[in-house]
Amino acid sequence: MSNFGKVAVLMGGNSAERDISLMSGNAVLEALKSQGVDAHAFDPAARPLQRLVDEGFERCFIAMHGRGGEDGTLQGALNMLGLPYTGSGVMASAIGMDKWRTKMVWLSVGLSTPKYKILDAQTDWDAVVADLGLPIFVKPAREGSSVGAHKVQSAPELKAAFEDAVKHDALVLAEQFIDGQEMTVPFLGDQVLPIVRIQAPGGNYDYQNKYFTDTVQYHCPSGLPEQQEEQIRQLVWRAAELLGCRGWGRADLMLDSKGTAWLLEMNTSPGMTGHSLVPMAARTAGISFEQLCLRILSMAQTDNG
Repeated sequence: MSNFGKVAVLMGGNSAERDISLMSGNAVLEALKSQGVDAHAFDPAARPLQRLVDEGFERCFIAMHGRGGEDGTLQGALNMLGLPYTGSGVMASAIGMDKWRTKMVWLSVGLSTPKYKILDAQTDWDAVVADLGLPIFVKPAREGSSVGAHKVQSAPELKAAFEDAVKHDALVLAEQFIDGQEMTVPFLGDQVLPIVRIQAPGGNYDYQNKYFTDTVQYHCPSGLPEQQEEQIRQLVWRAAELLGCRGWGRADLMLDSKGTAWLLEMNTSPGMTGHSLVPMAARTAGISFEQLCLRILSMAQTDNG
């Protein structure tokens, strides 16, 4: 694996998802090292990015989540340094991190995504409930891993959920609840991986259940009819293409009782922890965690390609 040169696995950072990023980064680091890659941990919160050049790194595996790592800022800095990096470039990273603007792109071509409202301190909570129905999901528009997200059942709860979510991001989204099956669909290069169907206790797939419990059931293969699964994979490919994604990523969706798939969000730097879903889908496709990391690394590039 000497053709990769010296590789920095970027992890940590200063976002609300720092702890998850460290888990992802260390898993990737060990996988790459086990395959003979000259890989080293690099935390941008502890060292300036210029050190990547000074210390002779030749490419970067981005294992950072949230703002400062997944939102285009890191990607832009690495472009300026001339260092190839994994995943999407500046534009797709920036749009994908912003759930509101992601929805606007998808809606512009008629892709299905739940109705929403932007919330602020002057919002008429009863009007939001009348428009979106109950329950409603409230979440910061530019956070991941369900940080600051709430499922609310009444207008008073809606106000309280907003007040918590706005602590994480000034832009807060209220989203129509889709009653159905939660799914996630990763892509790797030009391949859409098998669907993972998620069953969380009480339908509560929150931060704690995502990373720190074993009560969530994951079904991969999904158990959906092949024709339906293929239609969903094509939807995800189109959704990623519209945002300008490249390399790898993961779309989250809901499948309602009528069989309609609703796009929720796009993750351009997904988790790579022991509970993560891209490795799970890759295993079903016959790709080991080590092979997955190598394939992602092999696609590293700058925006100038």
